[in-house]
Amino acid sequence: MEQSEVLKRVIGILTEAGEMQRQAEQEADGGGADAGGSIVTTLLNETMPHIAISADASVEEVALLVGREVGGAVEQLVGAFTLAFIALAQVHDSGEQDVSSTDVLQDLALRAEELSANGDGDEGPEGAL
Repeated sequence: MEQSEVLKRVIGILTEAGEMQRQAEQEADGGGADAGGSIVTTLLNETMPHIAISADASVEEVALLVGREVGGAVEQLVGAFTLAFIALAQVHDSGEQDVSSTDVLQDLALRAEELSANGDGDEGPEGAL
């Protein structure tokens, strides 16, 4: 999965989590708080590679294979969440009262879409936006 797609999915998770929080604050019972779990599970299933391990592989070989195959996907996810956090934190720290977290996430999603459209969506998150 391209980095820009991972970033857009992370933004979707954060946006939905914010909406669930707003709804929970409006409703006394806070129902629906578990709905975000399925989104995260879907993202993990789509992002994590499927690994074939031979029956005669040693523990060391399995560890190396899993580390190599899963490492890149974990880096993508951590990078996307980090990028979103930094964007939100910068606006928060600047004290801008007229910019909401939704505005920041929408802007980030638009920039990720532009990268994807330009074919630059496979870059790491550090240089992407």
